[in-house]
Amino acid sequence: MTNPIDFGGLRRLAPLDDHFGLGRGRPVDRHYIENFIARHAPDVRGRVLEVGDAAYTLQFGAERVSTSNILQADSGNEAATHVADLASGEGLPGDAFDCLICTQTLQYVYPLAHAIATIHRILAPGGVLLLTVPGISQISPYDRDRWGEYWRFTAQTLERLLGSAFDDLEINTCGNVLSAVAFLHGMACEDLTEAELDHSDTRYPVLITARAVKAGQAFGAPP
Repeated sequence: MTNPIDFGGLRRLAPLDDHFGLGRGRPVDRHYIENFIARHAPDVRGRVLEVGDAAYTLQFGAERVSTSNILQADSGNEAATHVADLASGEGLPGDAFDCLICTQTLQYVYPLAHAIATIHRILAPGGVLLLTVPGISQISPYDRDRWGEYWRFTAQTLERLLGSAFDDLEINTCGNVLSAVAFLHGMACEDLTEAELDHSDTRYPVLITARAVKAGQAFGAPP
């Protein structure tokens, strides 16, 4: 017979917070996303396109950014410089961006192969994709009802998807069983220690990150 487990306040059928932990503090996945972008801050340069808003472009690009662009799938965002759909790519220029920041977006795109083809096409030669996707995560009712929410990912998923278009590719997972449980319950970063957040166990990926480089001469590189 196994020893009984004291679930304490977690023996419940509803999470502590059902908005990814925003009601308690900084969401767990945000810790992983921002650490990933920070590690690759030198890639945020030149003509940058970010999905949704320019928050990470401004936070991590600084003076390296010559043009900040925002991609939005509908016309509801007045700050958007490009209103377009990654799946079709219609209206997005080719070879146009030195960096694309695409965080927590692909789960809302059903034809993933089409989206990857668009991403590759719009990056300039030597351009860098900084991508994050969810692994173990709740569904967002707002986004599910607005866009549709179709996918959860593994590192192997991204390797197969991105490997069809990019040769220069680095994929990593973030998270562990504790941070995964905390994230599902809507706990925040403040509820865990840095060591607990940063311990990596590839069996329990809360977030998967990818850095992919389009073949060709990089922005600012000598001829």
